[in-house]
Amino acid sequence: MSKPPLSILLVEDHLAIARQVLDFLDGLRWLTDHAGTGALAVQLATRNRYDVVLLDLNLPDMDGLQVCRAIKAAAPSNVPILMLTARDAYEDKARGFRDGADDYLTKPFDLREVALRCEALARRQQLHVHQEMRVGPFTLQTRAGCVLYGDAPLPLTQTGFKILLLLCREHPHAVSRSALLQALWGSQPPDSDALKSHIYALRKQLELVGAAGMLVTIPQLGYRLAVDAAAPP
Repeated sequence: MSKPPLSILLVEDHLAIARQVLDFLDGLRWLTDHAGTGALAVQLATRNRYDVVLLDLNLPDMDGLQVCRAIKAAAPSNVPILMLTARDAYEDKARGFRDGADDYLTKPFDLREVALRCEALARRQQLHVHQEMRVGPFTLQTRAGCVLYGDAPLPLTQTGFKILLLLCREHPHAVSRSALLQALWGSQPPDSDALKSHIYALRKQLELVGAAGMLVTIPQLGYRLAVDAAAPP
């Protein structure tokens, strides 16, 4: 069984280096976004879910340490950050870890090592995800793939469960359509109506247990859970 592709945000203002890293990661069939400024990096990390952020410290508008702190404070999920930088002194590394870095790699680096560290950080992040998650009236048993609404089982398809899990993980933030498509189907999503059909089916199941209105559409963005919209019986 093939491993699902990782989703990576590369924050690097040097275009030649960025292109080299992106080409290598694209060759692994990983999903990549690129930010050349700190402001764009914080915006993307706040709006989307990534498995790892690759962060250069020398950016034109913000110091990378500021970007690291901002992402850790604002991103809806505690995304791992791997700093890629020419700052190789012990004091620089210590400051990076104190400001929230999960790993630190100095330039020049071997791209194969970057990939290995990304995989390790993503695995570590998954180990920290609780096997049971509670959001409002929902209790999700993540390993078993089942849901309770209050004390009653909520029967969902596998895809419906994944959608609800993503919405719960990001609550109270919205999840964009692109993030849902990426999480569900990677780089090969089905036709454009597939997500809409699964959202419709999930809504119908929620209505059956009295949770109508809990799955909210955010125009031109995606969806979010409004867990106060209904209460379990």
